[in-house]
Amino acid sequence: MKLTVLTDNVAGGRFQAEHGLSYLIETDTEKILFDTGHSDVFLKNAKKLGIDIQHEVQKIVLSHGHWDHGNGLQFLRGQTLITHPEAFQQRFRKKNHSPVGLEMSREEITASFDLITAREPVQITDKLWYLGEIPRTNEFEAQATSFEFSDGSEDFVSDDSALAAVVNNQLVIISGCAHSGICNICEYAKKVTGISKIKAVIGGFHLKEQNHQTRETLRYFADNKVEQVFPSHCTELPALALFQDAFHSRQVKTGMVFEF
Repeated sequence: MKLTVLTDNVAGGRFQAEHGLSYLIETDTEKILFDTGHSDVFLKNAKKLGIDIQHEVQKIVLSHGHWDHGNGLQFLRGQTLITHPEAFQQRFRKKNHSPVGLEMSREEITASFDLITAREPVQITDKLWYLGEIPRTNEFEAQATSFEFSDGSEDFVSDDSALAAVVNNQLVIISGCAHSGICNICEYAKKVTGISKIKAVIGGFHLKEQNHQTRETLRYFADNKVEQVFPSHCTELPALALFQDAFHSRQVKTGMVFEF
């Protein structure tokens, strides 16, 4: 399996960057776009790599309904789009009630794509799963939220999901933002796929500080003997420093290609 970073927060070489995430996943049978960032940067970077997303990709997975992962959808048409049914809610930051949801409405997205919404896992290929709604089972993740709905009630981003790929009988976990908790995601991926060995985890971990949650996440990865850990996007510098020390992680930049 090959993963190409089309959008991330850090620019690599001649490639552009933005606050967002978009990965192209290439399996033995097809190409799947995971998130789109918030502009057409993913398309510009793909073009520099000789990739025509509109014509080469037939399936898109949206990890959750936040602007920095899904507003780039406005630049595509006609693909199958897989996401959680709650991804289209109006949602806001608590601190100033500024919007963080998608610019496109569910009606506009339905008109532009073949929309599939699912709370349950969806098997995309024989080796790749969209995990659907992630059970939040541990006591250190998804315990608080900085988001709210229009009525002021707390938004814990229940639509947050991820991809699980099986490569040589091991798991590669691909996360958008991990609002549901990256360890919760990994545990559910094991259950869905029936594979217990995690080879690699890449994507946004939504970890900001060198705090209890970050240290418990490091412990989880160590206990599970995860070989490769690549935190990116919404993982901020204090947490990134701990991952670098523990796993000698490469900084994820636009244009990078990972092969698993």
